[in-house]
Amino acid sequence: MARSLVIKVTAGADAPERCNQAFTVAAAAVASGVPVSLWLTGESSWFALPGRAKEFELPHATPLDDLLAIVLSAGRVTVCTQCAARRDITDDEVLPGIRIAGAPTFVEEVTADGAQALVY
Repeated sequence: MARSLVIKVTAGADAPERCNQAFTVAAAAVASGVPVSLWLTGESSWFALPGRAKEFELPHATPLDDLLAIVLSAGRVTVCTQCAARRDITDDEVLPGIRIAGAPTFVEEVTADGAQALVY
């Protein structure tokens, strides 16, 4: 069985380097053919909304909207249910291909055979 990567990013513009690292690793894994599930939690939840990733800036880093597009092209992106609710983000507002799901789904993904979980 192929190994999969589940990445939870807990930071957004409040910790830009940590946020960018998570998106960079997710995009690199997708580009390498690794199955990827990227979870947006906390302040990174905002990047599920149209235009928000484009607003993110970090010197010497690949634009976040480019990294997100790579992950969406072949991976899965999920916004934490509670994080979305706290920010009044709904299913009909998120970018196409992004879902909202909760802890049971996260636990199912990280405990699957061959899964590797990373938290940023």
